[in-house]
Amino acid sequence: MSSPPPSAFPISVLDYGAGNILSLLNALTSLSYTNFKKITTAQQIRDAECIIFPGVGAFSSAMESLERLEVVEALKEYVKADRPYFGICLGMQTLFESSEEGEGIVQGLGIIKGTVDKFKTTTASVPSIGWNTTTDRKTGTSPVPSGSMKYFVHSYRALPTSSNLSWVCTTTDYGGETYISSVENGNVFACQFHPEKSGTAGLSIIRSYLDRIRLPNSTSPPRVTTIVSLPLSPPSSVETLCKRVVVALDVRSNDSGDLVVTKGDQYDVRETKDHKEEGKAKVRNLGKPAELARKYAEGGADEISFLNITSFRSNVISDLPLVDLLKFCSERIFVPLTVGGGIRDILEGGKVYKAVEVADRYFRAGADKVSIGSDSVEASLELIEKGYVKEGESSIEQISARYGVQAVVVSIDPKRVYVDEEGKAEAEKAGYTVRDVVDVEGERRMCWWQATVKGGRETRDIDAVKVAECVEQLGAGEIMLNCIDMDGQGNGYDLELMKAVTEAVGIPVIASSGAGGGEHFVEVFRETNVSAALAAGIFHRGEVKIDEVKDAMLAAGVVTRK
Repeated sequence: MSSPPPSAFPISVLDYGAGNILSLLNALTSLSYTNFKKITTAQQIRDAECIIFPGVGAFSSAMESLERLEVVEALKEYVKADRPYFGICLGMQTLFESSEEGEGIVQGLGIIKGTVDKFKTTTASVPSIGWNTTTDRKTGTSPVPSGSMKYFVHSYRALPTSSNLSWVCTTTDYGGETYISSVENGNVFACQFHPEKSGTAGLSIIRSYLDRIRLPNSTSPPRVTTIVSLPLSPPSSVETLCKRVVVALDVRSNDSGDLVVTKGDQYDVRETKDHKEEGKAKVRNLGKPAELARKYAEGGADEISFLNITSFRSNVISDLPLVDLLKFCSERIFVPLTVGGGIRDILEGGKVYKAVEVADRYFRAGADKVSIGSDSVEASLELIEKGYVKEGESSIEQISARYGVQAVVVSIDPKRVYVDEEGKAEAEKAGYTVRDVVDVEGERRMCWWQATVKGGRETRDIDAVKVAECVEQLGAGEIMLNCIDMDGQGNGYDLELMKAVTEAVGIPVIASSGAGGGEHFVEVFRETNVSAALAAGIFHRGEVKIDEVKDAMLAAGVVTRK
């Protein structure tokens, strides 16, 4: 009997109510595996020929969803029977006995011995967000190509032990810890990284597994563990999380109602007085969002970030163009997508929508992370006012509780406040961080960085460093750190601001605002501990190409994906 073609092979995708399933479905479609359906019941699990368990979210919320759907026992029986199963991120973690991601110890499926605990590293940011390699720990044909970069985004990991060595397929090093990055046993395979977001290397992993299941008579040799004792032998090459190059697309409607990518100078997105129509300067139009995003992904961008820069004026629930844009891009782009703007509790049509409901729309449309701006500043002020007692109501808390901290990015938009010695004393008394900087005239001065809201239009009595500390406590997993003074100037990032914030928090920081060339990426990576650097205008205007930036980084010894 001949095997079915990819388009006829039935795949069941477990939809437990959270996570970016659309990206996985788009990846399957790109590989011609189009005969898929979402499943939510125990009977559907029992009837499935091949299950994919996609994972974006927190361990505790995922297990709660599985319990609510009453599918836990059926899923255990399915996997224990060695039936085809492909787990991604949480789809791998839930195979273990338990996790500490939640209130107390949360029970998993118990298929694999061991616990999923938070990274203990003190030398690297947590979550681990970005591209890393894997070390093969089994002989035979591996579904995971060694040497290729895969996209990881997680705060918790499982370690190899004497009780689970037979499952260990690959390991990865991060922050001095060697953890399990994929498991394999018979027809069961699962990985900590996201193959659907790992470009061509990730798509090849999905294809390799599905082809093997679809073509059972293939002559691939059996896979056996090569780990015979602990501790593990070191990897064949030094594994380091790559420094990421992120491209930002500021999206808004122009005066004709078309969705365009724009870019401001110090947050002003309208043209100069020489480009006016009917007395008003035009919105600067740098291209169509979908076309630019695809070009950047193909050109080597490690992540794409969309920001709806007029969302503070309008409601997001009815903002269908941006949702449609995400859906369109996720069909064609297989690197991580972040979206921001207007993610907060909102009132629309007489109904109150919680921030997590707004985020749900974006995740379901193809977003991997959401970015929260002004609301994070207000939440920080409220946290301080309440004596640092968290109540679980802020946008950050709502979304991180369901999707995990790694899904929440906070965008901070500060501006410099220059001070003299007397002003320094007052600022430090107020709890602000003061540093020596070089101003636009090249003079050394002291300043602190005041947080702003509504696209820099209003200030708040709190500094950027304190906001960063507060949002980390609230559950943010990453910070996008801008500087209004440096924005659009092309003179480099605000290095002192980056140093101040990375020294204050343990989560990854993305440097933003001010890049004028590859040398500025090298500078910020060498002189600060940021995990990624973002640029917009220099790419949109064609002044610098992504591969030129990465060539400069590699030439300077900065590890990046190329």
